[in-house]
Amino acid sequence: MTQKDFFGQAKWVGAEACTPDKTAAIRRGVFYVVGERDPNLTRFFILRGRFTAGKGAAASLNVLGLGFFKCYINGILVNPDTFLPLASDYEASNDPVDEVLKGHRVYVPRFDITPYLEEGENVIALHFGGGWYTHLWRPFGYPKAIYRITVTENGKEREFVSDESCRIGQSFISDYSFTTCECHDYRGWIDAFAKNYNDSAWENAVAHAPLETEYMTTDCPTDGRIEMLPLKKTFTDGTRAVYDCGQNTVGYPEIEITAAAGERVDVYFAEELLPDGQIDRSHAHSQHFSVISDGKCRIVTPGFTWFGFRAFEIVGNAKPTCVKVVHAQVKVSSTFDSDNEVLNWIYKTFLHTMLCNMHAGIPSDCPHIERRGYTGDGQLTANAVLTTMDARAFYEKWLADIGDCQDKKSGHIQYTAPYIRSGGGPGGWGSAIVEVPYRLYKHTGDTSYLREHYGAMKEYIRYLEDHSEFSLVTSDKEGEWCLGDWCGPNILYPACDITSHNQQVILPAPYVNTYFMVKSLTQMKEIAARIGKDADIPALEKKIDERKRAIRAAYFNTFDDNFIMNVQGANAFALDLGLGRENDTRDTKGTFGNLVRYYERLGHYDTGIFATDVLTRILFERGKADLAVKLLTQNGDQGYAHWMENGATTFHEYWDSNRSRSHNHPMFGAPVAYLFEHLLGIGQRAGTAGFSDLIIEPKATECFGRMGGSIETVRGKIAVSYEHKDGKLLFTVTVPENTKAVLRFDGKDTPLAAGENRLKL
Repeated sequence: MTQKDFFGQAKWVGAEACTPDKTAAIRRGVFYVVGERDPNLTRFFILRGRFTAGKGAAASLNVLGLGFFKCYINGILVNPDTFLPLASDYEASNDPVDEVLKGHRVYVPRFDITPYLEEGENVIALHFGGGWYTHLWRPFGYPKAIYRITVTENGKEREFVSDESCRIGQSFISDYSFTTCECHDYRGWIDAFAKNYNDSAWENAVAHAPLETEYMTTDCPTDGRIEMLPLKKTFTDGTRAVYDCGQNTVGYPEIEITAAAGERVDVYFAEELLPDGQIDRSHAHSQHFSVISDGKCRIVTPGFTWFGFRAFEIVGNAKPTCVKVVHAQVKVSSTFDSDNEVLNWIYKTFLHTMLCNMHAGIPSDCPHIERRGYTGDGQLTANAVLTTMDARAFYEKWLADIGDCQDKKSGHIQYTAPYIRSGGGPGGWGSAIVEVPYRLYKHTGDTSYLREHYGAMKEYIRYLEDHSEFSLVTSDKEGEWCLGDWCGPNILYPACDITSHNQQVILPAPYVNTYFMVKSLTQMKEIAARIGKDADIPALEKKIDERKRAIRAAYFNTFDDNFIMNVQGANAFALDLGLGRENDTRDTKGTFGNLVRYYERLGHYDTGIFATDVLTRILFERGKADLAVKLLTQNGDQGYAHWMENGATTFHEYWDSNRSRSHNHPMFGAPVAYLFEHLLGIGQRAGTAGFSDLIIEPKATECFGRMGGSIETVRGKIAVSYEHKDGKLLFTVTVPENTKAVLRFDGKDTPLAAGENRLKL
């Protein structure tokens, strides 16, 4: 849809005109211009306009502020605790410099403002200027806003729109960086959002050029205030105090300022505390919030950013009242509980970590350092998120971002969506264009995801072919990292070549990237059959066979039946593609037997983010659920229990918790899906989707005394639980209406009826 569809005759307006030449300079500046950046990019403004309404009138509002914005009607905040609009590739820019992205869009929020109306004159005030739109990593232009108010009286409509008659003034926000800080200066500040504020000294707004983009609506959940956390003081020396909210979280503290006029209050955030109760600045990530007081007692919070933290230090005359947790309003739609505390911790900690990383329609890598929607992290955890949360609408929106950021010329899928210059690889990152729609289809049964993005999948495969030698994916876009796996543990293997970008990953990048190409082609073969593209299947099969033969020729050692020395999950990647020797799970020889013996002896993960997922799944699928459980629950350094025992409340970026990187990273959470698919055994019969035909096959039941859980599906609730009693297993399985289901246990299939089934086996 167009601007006119949403905003009629309204104009984009701001504080200063942004000519085409100036826009081009802004978009070049972050990477190519040396010197001081344009200060107008980080300025915050307040836009005020007037409209009238009669007694009993109703009114609706379409509004956008770029970057984030807050909207007030007669001084009342219409969109509290949200970061709007949702992040997207707003419009074309000069970066990436050598690619042309497929699409650009903005999401238009719509509000019913009838409850805020007063008879006669009313005032709309917009506070805008932050977020991704003006961020210095990839700025699009100066802050700007647009609105249309539709007032309905006696069956007739009148419109009021943004234009040059609007008044614009400076905000109390004096400094800002979306990922690190927000600073307020309240000296001389009068509530400019109030209806009766006198804005006659303000200047008129300046018109900006329309955005060349697609205007859209979405049901993707927005951010909201989820809960408030209490605080515990852990340190004070009279001038500063440290407060702990008990968990690593996202949002911000609410601060009561009691400082004298002109005094400054600083708040510094960190993910960890030192033994003496002070914040660990090695895990602060440059996050801070500051206020210069006007002498009035105020309750303040940041308005246009969030922080990732467990504790914070206040320097100055102020005290906190609580911590407000803010993230996307995505509901947890699953339950899980067992008699194993590590598995219970993995489940609940993944949920918390993932929610901490869901903001403005993006599943991010971390909530502080980068905040980007990495396609690698996102595709890796998509199945686990869609299993455990009501996240369909969230991932539909993000899938559109992935499609938008594909290069029209080469088919390259970017490493983040929406695009921000980042690092990654062609396989584990680019495969998001296949994996995300495929997982949405498997969870919903809706083939529209497949039909809409099938063409993009084929273009992505063309990109991989263009970056191949001898049928192996050997390169990526020129100048990029071309990663394979990522974030392996701190283990040294003698006589192994170490990659330059990640000293803990030794698997050759072409091996991992070609694995992802074959995996994507295999999914596309299934997709083609589902959407009537059967004519494509022979060509897909030919590509699959060619690439598998290349992997085997390059990386399989016939002397010992291993791929790449059987380290870091190398054999698991091959086995997942049907490669190796003597793959029958009943045989302890060959590639699979080597894999099993290696990890039984090692006793812990030695894997990066992708191999951790693949290895765990292969062990479950091939009859070694007990070993998969051992790896998931072991308490060595390379494991989830290591994080748990060290007091972590979120997953970390690295197995090594001492590294000064993010302690809030969901990417190692992909195996959470297997708590449901394998330990509880909630599986779909091959060739089906949308949970229409279930095979309930709990595994590793001998490892636990009890286990239970549930998921919400498009067909309804599926719940499985069991406990050992009198030498038997008591199963309780709940099946939705109009769903085929069997319980497969001890080699036998027992039909299940809709509703609750109780069985003793």
